[in-house]
Amino acid sequence: MAASRKSHIWIYAVLLLLAAFFLIPVYLMVITSLKPASEATLAQMWDFPSTIDWQSYVIAYEKLAPSLMNSFYLAIPATLLSSLLGSLNGYILAKWRFRGANTLFTLILFGMFIPYQSILIPLIQFLQQIGLYNSIPGLILVHVVYGIPITTLIFRNFYAGIPTEIIESAKIDGNGIWGVYQRIILPLSIPGFVVVGIWQFTQIWNEFLFAVTITNTTQQPIMVALQNLAGSQIVQWNIQMAGSLLAALPTLLVYIFLGRYFIRGLLAGSLKG
Repeated sequence: MAASRKSHIWIYAVLLLLAAFFLIPVYLMVITSLKPASEATLAQMWDFPSTIDWQSYVIAYEKLAPSLMNSFYLAIPATLLSSLLGSLNGYILAKWRFRGANTLFTLILFGMFIPYQSILIPLIQFLQQIGLYNSIPGLILVHVVYGIPITTLIFRNFYAGIPTEIIESAKIDGNGIWGVYQRIILPLSIPGFVVVGIWQFTQIWNEFLFAVTITNTTQQPIMVALQNLAGSQIVQWNIQMAGSLLAALPTLLVYIFLGRYFIRGLLAGSLKG
């Protein structure tokens, strides 16, 4: 019993050490963001600030606020649309089998492996032709289309675990393809939507390549504005670190409040699929 307790202590000690090592960059970001400009230097990188200065957060927020709202206008609708389309695709492919379903599913998954760079020029030309270039709706369309393969995969695996007998009973009661989805599948899909929603929101919020090539200054999301915050000649480390923390805050809050549901949803999908 004593040996087992000592082994647990060693395991926790190693885990705490690894966690502390992992959090070193966060520590540097926080203390640098709270320093005045005179102390935010490489020579004083590890030192605590002599005085807490919140001015860097004020400046960073003033510069990033428009782009921050652009990211919300982008990430929320794109997440909802891609999740809903993935749910419908997964439902059809898992519970309404038809000839060629496996081939169609394979073709959809192939979209996950197409690099962004390979389709960038034709994508921009397409968005220009339909009038959505340099706009948030254009970015939403891009992320919805690119999100369909992964959302379809997650939901198909999730729905595969729902007993077919439930679907057959709903059909006997007179429900068609939409009635089964609305009354049976959708109420059971909350864990799947949590997993897909967190995944998609994080990916869309942190995406940079599409954002920097498809939009200009007034439409740019937060990650592009954060890169512009770096400046070209004078490096204001405290403002950059404050801006980085502000940009990371929404996704951090999502994981804080929904993280346990994210793990439950992943486990549910893995056990059922």
